[in-house]
Amino acid sequence: MTRRTLGRTRLTVSRLGLGLAAVGRPGYITLGRARDLGAARSPEALFARCAELLDAARAAGVRYVDAARSYGRAEEFLGRWLVERGVAPGGLTVGSKWGYRYTAGWRVDAPVHEQKEHSVGRFLIQLDETRALIGRWLDLYQTHSATVDSGALTDEALLAALVAARRAGSFRALGATLSGPESARALDLVLAARVDGEPVFDAVQATFNLLEPSLAGGLAAAHEAGLGVIVKEAHANGRLTDANDRPDDAAMLGRLRAAAPGMPPDRMAVAFVLAHPFVDVVLSGAATSGQLASHVAAASAPPLDAAVRDVLAAFAEAPALYWRTRGALPWT
Repeated sequence: MTRRTLGRTRLTVSRLGLGLAAVGRPGYITLGRARDLGAARSPEALFARCAELLDAARAAGVRYVDAARSYGRAEEFLGRWLVERGVAPGGLTVGSKWGYRYTAGWRVDAPVHEQKEHSVGRFLIQLDETRALIGRWLDLYQTHSATVDSGALTDEALLAALVAARRAGSFRALGATLSGPESARALDLVLAARVDGEPVFDAVQATFNLLEPSLAGGLAAAHEAGLGVIVKEAHANGRLTDANDRPDDAAMLGRLRAAAPGMPPDRMAVAFVLAHPFVDVVLSGAATSGQLASHVAAASAPPLDAAVRDVLAAFAEAPALYWRTRGALPWT
């Protein structure tokens, strides 16, 4: 699998990465989870699923893994797997995130699954928690959902604490993840953030897919400025997969299948993202080995031709509609 250097971080990554959001906790916002996971969602069952995916990803050449403090026990599962498989630091590039606390108590029907706080205190606490689980391997630490209204991108004390931790060697690089219709404004703040003239952020992780490609110009500019670019939600939380049975999306999926006969929607979604040269890594949120294999096939295939790319450009939704739809998807 093709590898790249992640912007100015000097970290080596594969074009396809593996995100652990879907297998680190029993509930997540992804269509088709009942089919993918069934009722086997105990911590030990999900660790086994996580280890199976990590083994398959590593064998396929995937060299970037993404976790977060709020992904249930994802960091714990990843740390256990790294130890059990004897993976040395540097054998994979490992990213995680701080800023959300998991609050679901291992329940799918919890009233609140995550609690967000972007304070200096929360950062220091969660950094200690992350380092206790994957500290030897931690390369990239990201501020999770750094929205404009969270204040995380303009809080001088917080930015100074982030940079101080990087200088102290707690991790090698700093990133910010973006979400929501104000992502373009947040990206501007990411690019502008400085501490004593030193750029705060080395990488950005953002939603970018067939249905919501509006951040393309901003991400291209970020890449040109030296930031690594990681794409999340390439499958629009399952909307761009065969698991999507939403009546409102039936026509869209029919047109997508017709755009490239024989290529399933999930593979097309990955190929679309990777056709953009500013993307360093696109995350697979696979919950099964079959899904991961499909995403690996997309990352290993020749780039989409120009005619198909032109057809796919017409699938974009208005950002407000996209984010309203995403906000209505259930935790399952």
